[in-house]
Amino acid sequence: MTDRVPPRRRVPGPARPARTGRPDAQRRPAPGARPAARRPRPAPPKASTPLRLGSPRPRLRMVSLGLTLVLMVFVVRLFQVQGVDASAYAAKAELNRYVSHTIAAERGGITDRSGVALATSVDAYDITADPTMFTEKITEVKDAPEQAAALLSPIIGVDADTVAKKLRTKKTRYVRLAARQTPQVWKQIKDLRSTLNDKANAEGREASVLSGVLADPSSKRVYPNGDLAAGILGWVNADGKGGGGVEQQLNKDLAGKSGKIRYAQSGGQQVPTAGSTEQPAVAGSDIELTIDRDIQWAAQNAISEQVRKSGADRGYVMVQDTQTGEVLAMANAPGFDPNDLSQANAAALGNAALQDAYEPGSTAKVMSMAAVLEENAATPMTHVTVPNRLHRGDRLFQDDIDHKTWHLTLNGVLAKSSNIGTILATGQLGKTQPEANRTLASYLRKFGIGKQSGLGFPGETAGILAAPDTWSTSQQYTIPFGQGFSINAMQAASVYSTIANGGVRIEPTLVRGTTGPDGKFTPAPKPKQTRVVSEKTAKTVAQMLESVVDDEEGTGTKARIPGYRVAGKTGTANRVDPATGRYKGYTSSFAGFAPADKPRITVYCAIQNATKGSYFGGQICGPIYKQVMEFALKTLQVPPTGAEPARLPVYFQP
Repeated sequence: MTDRVPPRRRVPGPARPARTGRPDAQRRPAPGARPAARRPRPAPPKASTPLRLGSPRPRLRMVSLGLTLVLMVFVVRLFQVQGVDASAYAAKAELNRYVSHTIAAERGGITDRSGVALATSVDAYDITADPTMFTEKITEVKDAPEQAAALLSPIIGVDADTVAKKLRTKKTRYVRLAARQTPQVWKQIKDLRSTLNDKANAEGREASVLSGVLADPSSKRVYPNGDLAAGILGWVNADGKGGGGVEQQLNKDLAGKSGKIRYAQSGGQQVPTAGSTEQPAVAGSDIELTIDRDIQWAAQNAISEQVRKSGADRGYVMVQDTQTGEVLAMANAPGFDPNDLSQANAAALGNAALQDAYEPGSTAKVMSMAAVLEENAATPMTHVTVPNRLHRGDRLFQDDIDHKTWHLTLNGVLAKSSNIGTILATGQLGKTQPEANRTLASYLRKFGIGKQSGLGFPGETAGILAAPDTWSTSQQYTIPFGQGFSINAMQAASVYSTIANGGVRIEPTLVRGTTGPDGKFTPAPKPKQTRVVSEKTAKTVAQMLESVVDDEEGTGTKARIPGYRVAGKTGTANRVDPATGRYKGYTSSFAGFAPADKPRITVYCAIQNATKGSYFGGQICGPIYKQVMEFALKTLQVPPTGAEPARLPVYFQP
């Protein structure tokens, strides 16, 4: 049976809406109606010619090539900086960034034997600068170095042109403008710099003309007692080195060892976070001298006053401990203040007591007498007939005063300081005059004449003592009484200390010891000792020297000290003028020790070319000896012995 598909039934849809898209005028007209006229349609726009752009690829290639070349330049430069020349550029950067400064070691102090400061160091500053901070680029000031120099010059005391020249130094970031300035000077500079920096900032500038001024901590040498012992101490020069005296002699010990610091800086200031390396400085050692400040003061005052009153060129006083050889005082007049060398007289610089060589005169007769006694050529009681004149060689000798024939003992020859008597006595030292000359010369050498005293002091003279075989006709007769050879004041004092010490010469010393940075005290080496004459001879000579002071016939009565036995000798010698090399004026002197029977202290005084009043040693140096000796005995608390003097006779009855 065939299935039949029923026919689809049309389902009525919704009514189709009427057209409303056209206006009524465009609607179709009714039959028979005249059609309405149509509006012409606008013509379609005429199509324009299309714009054809060039291909962007060539331009992109050009830009890419340019960028590639630029990047290649940067890469090559980067490779050069970081690879090929890395170390060189790093070194340059480090050179500009890092600065190195020396750290000055603290200089050791100098004290007297009791620890009283004679030379010390105080805080100071080295005024420095970074020249790169004074360029026009940094300061925006064309003449910044000159302006800075004008401001700094009156403060630091350095010529403005010199300062400006240093500030214009190239290829360095460090120059020193002035050394060892006081904290007050640095504060003045800092205050001025701060004011100028504030003004520069207000004007929109990064730096002022003083922004590059810096300071390094340093130290300044100070001498608390002014000119006291200046000849011994010396001074420190602008470079911080000893320029004379003990400061120069022991500079290595005093100076210590400088350190070094290296740090990063910016704008003249240290960068704290950049780190630094430092090698610490090692402080110098402290020096303890044998000098007693109080005795030094007494000696210096006494000689300064006498030089002034006498109108003399200069004078010196030596004080020595006879038992140890230690120098207790070494005074010079005129002196100088090492705190201000600009006011010092150049002729007064140094230590004349050690540097002047002069003929000692009659104070040297003690050596002649010691030689005569040691060689058993005579005794203190030996009779010596002294005429008013004595003809020897080609000369006629005389004493300091005219007199009738004196009948003196050998003790009297020393007490009266007779030149003629001394010539006659020393003539007994040999069978012939040349032999006597050689014998006397050997004793002079043992007493230390003609060689360094042992102090090792800068500029010290050894004096002059010719070989005896070369002595002229004049010298062989003048040398016994102190003319014809030269010494310094230390040598003269040492002669008397040798007699006082029982005939044993102890080399004089100025330094007791040193104290290192660790605080450990190291005593100075013991001085060399040499026996010159026997103890018996020394004791006899001491008794003879008492007659010079104690006996009314002696020439040294002004040196008497109540309660003490005093041994001493006067001296008045013709003086060689250093300027002309000819004799002009006199060297006046006095030497001795006390107590005479138990010696403890030697005092020696000399005055050069006194032009007012007396020039005799006993008259102008005897009182100095007394004044200084009295003070020293009291200071060291040396009691009188209470023993009676020997009182050896001066004359004999013919």
